[in-house]
Amino acid sequence: MIKENLEEIKKVIAEFFAKMGFEVQIEIQPWQDLTLPVDLKVKDPQMIIGEGGETLFEIQHLLKAILKRKFKENFYIDLDINDYKEKKIKYLKDLAQRLADEVALTKKEKVLPPMPAYERRIIHLELATRSDVTTESTGQEPKRQVIIRPYP
Repeated sequence: MIKENLEEIKKVIAEFFAKMGFEVQIEIQPWQDLTLPVDLKVKDPQMIIGEGGETLFEIQHLLKAILKRKFKENFYIDLDINDYKEKKIKYLKDLAQRLADEVALTKKEKVLPPMPAYERRIIHLELATRSDVTTESTGQEPKRQVIIRPYP
């Protein structure tokens, strides 16, 4: 079973990054249902994270495919590098609340720049409990964006 192979998973991840020329410190967090959170520390994170986290998500996808093939089990890997995702989530939640306050005060909608689905989801979830604003995603990928509107 995959949950008992944490050291082997750690080894595969270390080899993956070593082949790319990166020395990483790997910390595997406790399982969350079928998701294995993996935190990495690296000296030059920007090359691995990429613009807007795109490279990070592609690497996460590749690692999932490699590990799924090796262990023949379906699970998810949640890869974070130098707390990038944690900081990004906090930034998006703060941005959502700040813009929602502005929308509620001015009664004028705010259109956020295009962002990936996981970022839009954070905005929607953060504002879901507010009764003074509503959110909606519009447009087509990759230019989908969130609109924050005053609640009628």
